[in-house]
Amino acid sequence: MSSYVQKHSNIISREVRNIVTQRYQNVTSASNRTFWQSNSNTNHSIYVGSYGRGTAVKTGDIDILCSLPKSEFDHFNNSNGNGQSRLLQSLRNSILVSYPHSDIRADGQVVKISFSDGMKFEILPAFHQLDPWGLELSSFRYPDSNMGGKWKSTDPKAEQKAVHIKNKESNGLYQATCRHLRIIRNDHFKSFHLSGIVIDSFVYSAMQGWRFTPTGEQSKSSLGDYENVLLKYFYDHYSDALYSPGSQQKVDLNSNSEALEKVLNYLVK
Repeated sequence: MSSYVQKHSNIISREVRNIVTQRYQNVTSASNRTFWQSNSNTNHSIYVGSYGRGTAVKTGDIDILCSLPKSEFDHFNNSNGNGQSRLLQSLRNSILVSYPHSDIRADGQVVKISFSDGMKFEILPAFHQLDPWGLELSSFRYPDSNMGGKWKSTDPKAEQKAVHIKNKESNGLYQATCRHLRIIRNDHFKSFHLSGIVIDSFVYSAMQGWRFTPTGEQSKSSLGDYENVLLKYFYDHYSDALYSPGSQQKVDLNSNSEALEKVLNYLVK
């Protein structure tokens, strides 16, 4: 495989995607039965993380956000002690009904399911944040059971909208770049930490106005120009704060910078 960016279509097979969908629906149904008194296997949940942004290259980890009623937030927020931990345990117990023989545990902010085929799900229980008039915003509050418990904020829908627009404007170059960097990371720098949100946030800023040349048009750039732009952007901005697309939440680049530098240098070699 050339180190230059190329398209990676259908990198996750339909068969595997079907398994992901089935498990996603089972988890959603379990959450809805417990918290919404509903049997729906699609309502009140979304894919988040790399899979939700369309930049994943494998299904080792699937992230799901399960939206819960405001009354549940009030219940766990007002409970004595660590209500965030109690919320995670409640979600864990609901999922155990569907997967009684799987390894399911609450871990900090999520409930983790480890399946026998190596696939892992991380389920984030969350609550729509409201504007002053009581209308739902796109952002969510979610529990962090560490250090006695607290609530944090996330806006995955804003991230997904932003990367969708960027990918469309770049004729697919955004998604291709994010996937390509993941493949280099997985194949050559597995021992280094480089998270998906760092890759996606960096590419979103670094690629600027670059795009795949539309069919019928002649490219004005030389082979490798784009990849060198990404590397130069890293060296020009590695000390700057990095923010996620759309939601503009600060992303931890410091613990990922060494791995990102190695991946980008491999890209241009």
